[in-house]
Amino acid sequence: MAADRRVGVAVDFSPSSKNALKWAVDNIMRKGDYLILVAVQPEGHYEEGEMQLWAISGGSPLIPLSEFSDPATMKKYGVKPDPEILDIANTAAKQQEVMVVMKIYCGDPREKLCEAIDSIPLSCMVVGNRGLGTLKRAIMGSVSNYVVNNGSCPVTVVKHH
Repeated sequence: MAADRRVGVAVDFSPSSKNALKWAVDNIMRKGDYLILVAVQPEGHYEEGEMQLWAISGGSPLIPLSEFSDPATMKKYGVKPDPEILDIANTAAKQQEVMVVMKIYCGDPREKLCEAIDSIPLSCMVVGNRGLGTLKRAIMGSVSNYVVNNGSCPVTVVKHH
């Protein structure tokens, strides 16, 4: 991959997404890379005009680490900052000299993660795996499986223990 790598990590603030973020920082990130945290809010989670506008236009603008560390700014996007995610992101930015940003989409996580791959565009994507059983996976659908099969870049699935 080129020096201008954009590594996406799907974050829903669950233990499996935190595990995926830790894995990406420890195993993929290099100095000068962009670490792009991709969050997907469910449909109808927002009502403010600005959020409706970017939901239609393809997601929020890229939000710098300094802004998504601020609870007041993130409230505007309908996201509650997670201290563990912020710690991992801040550590990566300082120690590995990577640029960390977040992009928020609204809708079906499967479709929006694939959209993020193409619209940002991402060099690769890292997603967590919740470890659903066969029945739940058949009923609910596996986000990671969908992204692996439909994403247009390499996708790594980090299994949750």
